[in-house]
Amino acid sequence: MSSKLIAPSILAADFANLQRDIEMINKSEADWFHIDIMDGVFVPNISFGMPVLQAIAKHAKKTIDVHLMIIDPDRYIKTFADLGSNILTVHYEACTHLHRTLQAIKNEGMKAGVALNPHTNINVLEDTINNIDLVCLMSVNPGFGGQSFIENTYNKVKQLKDLIIRKGASTKIEIDGGVTDKNAKKLVEAGADVLVAGSHVFKSNDPHKTIIDLKRYANS
Repeated sequence: MSSKLIAPSILAADFANLQRDIEMINKSEADWFHIDIMDGVFVPNISFGMPVLQAIAKHAKKTIDVHLMIIDPDRYIKTFADLGSNILTVHYEACTHLHRTLQAIKNEGMKAGVALNPHTNINVLEDTINNIDLVCLMSVNPGFGGQSFIENTYNKVKQLKDLIIRKGASTKIEIDGGVTDKNAKKLVEAGADVLVAGSHVFKSNDPHKTIIDLKRYANS
């Protein structure tokens, strides 16, 4: 069985000490950097934009997993590729022509991800799952860190895993929101491959150890 991945969410990092937190992830057992880009329109919050991502990419030594919570993401696909994104995830709810968007992401040399909001049914991916490298299931309502985990996520993970198996796809399942050492194992048992953790990592007394513990729970 392949190792399950941990992706600390930079949204919860200390922006006044961003390089310190990036170096911590570089030296930790974490696998990816998860970076949320919010526009204040698709979600009711603004995070950070291109210059900050560029600064992160300059120092990051691991996979850069960019999650766009923005309207009209097609406008920026090439920009995010140029800035160093390895994986670019767009929201299903923000894409009028999802298949075309996925093709555009792959044409820029990135892996293509699709995020689903808590209210969006898994079956909307029935026709595109074989074109998707990563599905990011939102286990909180997107826009803010530190929210409580939505329990129905376990059911959605199982439904998505069933779809992936039925279609013979190689898509990874990522969970974003409210992930802690209390639900990591159960999420993996349901079918998750990648766990995004923000507040749980960066608000802990020892982020390095918290990542080790999460990795252990996910792979036990």
